[in-house]
Amino acid sequence: MCGFTGFIGQLDDREGALTAMMDTIIHRGPDSEGKYIDNDAALGFRRLSIIDLSSIGDQPLYNEDKSKVLVFNGEIYNYQELRQELIEKGHTFISNTDSEALIHGFEEWGEKLVGCSHLSSGILARKSFLRRGTCSGSSLFIMHR
Repeated sequence: MCGFTGFIGQLDDREGALTAMMDTIIHRGPDSEGKYIDNDAALGFRRLSIIDLSSIGDQPLYNEDKSKVLVFNGEIYNYQELRQELIEKGHTFISNTDSEALIHGFEEWGEKLVGCSHLSSGILARKSFLRRGTCSGSSLFIMHR
């Protein structure tokens, strides 16, 4: 089970605070860690590799032009079908993770991705909207730059 943490706002030592937060959830993801820090937010991720065991699947994940950032803990059961549809629409994938289908799906369909026919199965499929916050015990954050 992966885990992520983060915050918005200003702190004197943003990276230090994020690292300390990530260290408290190391048990949820001992395989790798990743950080995203900008002027608005700091996101940290601890990964337990399950689907794509390579480091290419480490999070945070980005869309093609890096205008969207994703940290996600959950499972998308129909990600292979979703991935194929997004490739046919011109999206480029760099990993084989189910999570990457979410970032490109959000880029393609926006908030309509969750709870619609595109995301027909998985932990987030029961939600009709997507926003920063908790969804059915799993959380998904997509940040627009």
